[in-house]
Amino acid sequence: MIRTVVFDVGETLVRDDRYWASWADWLGAPRHTVAALVGAVVAQGRDNADALCLIKPGIDIAAEYEARDAAGRGENLDETDLYPDVRPTLAALQQLGVRVVVAGNQTVRVGELLRRLGLPADLVATSGEWGVAKPSPEFFTRVLDASGAGARETLYVGDHPANDIAPAAAAGLSTAHLRRGPWGYLWADRPEAAAADWRIDGLMDLTEIVTR
Repeated sequence: MIRTVVFDVGETLVRDDRYWASWADWLGAPRHTVAALVGAVVAQGRDNADALCLIKPGIDIAAEYEARDAAGRGENLDETDLYPDVRPTLAALQQLGVRVVVAGNQTVRVGELLRRLGLPADLVATSGEWGVAKPSPEFFTRVLDASGAGARETLYVGDHPANDIAPAAAAGLSTAHLRRGPWGYLWADRPEAAAADWRIDGLMDLTEIVTR
């Protein structure tokens, strides 16, 4: 029985459109160029930040984050960044008595922004706040601590087979691969995704999973 559902953030709950558009604007590159390069590095199995390195070789991403913040052009999120099924699904799960946790690879700032949105969640945490990021096993140790349930009673939901599904399964958690976003679609047939306990096309599918 699933008692806790834990959600990844990027391309699971939140669209990354604004994130990459803001980087394009900051670097002075056309938005479609950045989007295309992100797709290209994803297809090559590289880190998505490599797209920024192609535009500005030698870029210090941490320093650029600080510069953007100082210029008042740092990370931002609002209701329009959420996928339409997010609030209905999280609320439905809570109504079913399921603990809802949001935990993904995001900055401290994004954690603050997500909490301001008032999502139907019992806990919102980010890798920046925990000081450990996926796919590290320590991240999923923190997930289990936040879950308050056993490993198999905890369902981790994410779009990225290598960062979400494989390490969550290695930690003993139940897993659901979401076909959404570049990684969710392009890598849906990877062994890590195929090995998920469930494969879903939308978050509302989770309500049936937890009531089985």
